[in-house]
Amino acid sequence: MKFSAPAKLNLNLHIVGRRADGYHLLESYFQLLDFGDELDIEVLEDESNIRVSPSIEDLDDDNNLIVRAARLLRSYVGQPELGAKISLTKRIPIGGGLGGGSSNAATTLLALNDLWKLNLSRKTLAEIGLSLGADVPIFVHGYSAWATGIGEHLISVENRSVWYVVLRPPVAVSTAQIFQHPELTRDSASSTVAAVLEGHCHNDCEPLVRALYPPVDEGLKWLSQYGKAQLTGTGSCIFAAFDDEATAHKVLNCKPMAFEGFVAKGIFASPINSQVN
Repeated sequence: MKFSAPAKLNLNLHIVGRRADGYHLLESYFQLLDFGDELDIEVLEDESNIRVSPSIEDLDDDNNLIVRAARLLRSYVGQPELGAKISLTKRIPIGGGLGGGSSNAATTLLALNDLWKLNLSRKTLAEIGLSLGADVPIFVHGYSAWATGIGEHLISVENRSVWYVVLRPPVAVSTAQIFQHPELTRDSASSTVAAVLEGHCHNDCEPLVRALYPPVDEGLKWLSQYGKAQLTGTGSCIFAAFDDEATAHKVLNCKPMAFEGFVAKGIFASPINSQVN
């Protein structure tokens, strides 16, 4: 069976504090997109391997979130004999701040919970997913939402439907570097989802990423000619919103040659919601 793994944008990213264990306390509106990866999953009846293809360059099984999610799920239920063959169609740029790895992990948890007939609740799956990454619960949850804490406290909130131009500058941003950097703002004033959806928002990572990665700065300057350009997550992808698809495609067609990009529509519910219980 084929299962969807949507991309996301952070319409804002406010860092309002830091826990004793080093995790940052965030406020962010996660906007799901009608663009993403696809996982074709087949249950293996006669073997306990978790096989993922094609392999991703420089990523072994111990660091592949799909494999880790599957192993973690069967460990949680105490059934190490469960197996699966997973084929990944990769569309979400790796390392772009669009949540590709987290979305893949969440889809793996949801799909295998269904295919292996484990009957775990989404709350339980989200708790399992949190150990894989702070963004995993939002994709398990399956709705665009306002997130607080380290990303695990979620309130589903529907935004108006708009089209986004998403561009990836020719550079990879290190999330660890940004969150560990001494110049990162970690004391933003708390905001509200209403203010963010009205456009009163910012990304605390953006000034630092622009300073450390000139191609991101150049991309934001270029995209700002057409609308409010923003960084998603810790980057490197940037985006701007438009009221109609035609305008978004016109902007995309003018993008700098060195940049990859796509147009996507914001959605409230993840496609995975109609594929699993």
